[in-house]
Amino acid sequence: MIKQNLVIILCSSLSVTACAKSTSNANQQAFLPTTKENLSPEQQKQLQQLLDKTKKNLIFVKGGSYMMGDFGPEHSIDKLPYDGKGDSKPLHKVTLDDFHLSATKATYADFDIYTDVTGQKAIGDFNDRIKKYRIPTSAAGINWQQARNYCQWLGTQLNLKMDLPTEAQWEYAARNRGQYILYATDNGKIDNGRNVWSFEQRQTSKKPFKVTKSIALLQQFPPTPLGFYDMITDNYEWMLDWYDPEYYSKSPEKNPQGPKTGTLKVVRGSATDDGQNMRMVGNGLTMQRHAIDPIADPELVNESKNQKYYFDFNLNNSVRCAANLE
Repeated sequence: MIKQNLVIILCSSLSVTACAKSTSNANQQAFLPTTKENLSPEQQKQLQQLLDKTKKNLIFVKGGSYMMGDFGPEHSIDKLPYDGKGDSKPLHKVTLDDFHLSATKATYADFDIYTDVTGQKAIGDFNDRIKKYRIPTSAAGINWQQARNYCQWLGTQLNLKMDLPTEAQWEYAARNRGQYILYATDNGKIDNGRNVWSFEQRQTSKKPFKVTKSIALLQQFPPTPLGFYDMITDNYEWMLDWYDPEYYSKSPEKNPQGPKTGTLKVVRGSATDDGQNMRMVGNGLTMQRHAIDPIADPELVNESKNQKYYFDFNLNNSVRCAANLE
């Protein structure tokens, strides 16, 4: 089986090696697609619907200070870490300006409007055998650059400073403005079948689509107190930040943006899974960091060559855009 927690997409026209080199050494400036002139009435209507939806979904998050990272040693009953990996330490003070964050992840339907009106190829790498997994209302699978291009393009349309969220912004929002909350659910806990998928619910959700793998179906459970959906599961979310396991020990307090360079990007949340409680416990903590290649992990590419059934390498990586006020 292809490793499900690290699925990423290949560059559409460049080799994996070339893509990896250009991404790891380049700065983080996105290429902004240009909206086509002379859109048809239907395209204009769809574009306006996407922009209206985007504005409606933006939730204002009042800035402030919080202690970012694994707060277990300081605040758990047994004074032990919650995250066993170690890269979410040390606990450190972060101060953020006000910002907006989308209530939901972007869907394939959202991206289809975007790529259509900008004259791009539709996202996703699906052959005839697996195209049934490209559900319009499910979370779109994209690489890091596609995610950032989309957010910044939306910003140009709406005259907002939209971008990928920083992991400091994402964690602050997931923890209800920095409270000591373990899980980004409506009550900060995992109630299997009520605020996260149960195994039975996930299996049932596949039947209408005649699929065997889980699909990132959105807004099936209550949002967090701030109004955010699906922060605990149904696809990783790309962050602006490059990944450095030691970054927290040298992070600036004010609006940290992550390291200036790197080879891996941070994602938050967890991959779409089958609803097993222990799997969510291990992957869905609000302070937990994951690092993946922004284009494609060479090990996954090589592994996939021997697989009978091919899947989009990026199927589990999605985007929730942020809008900065400053």
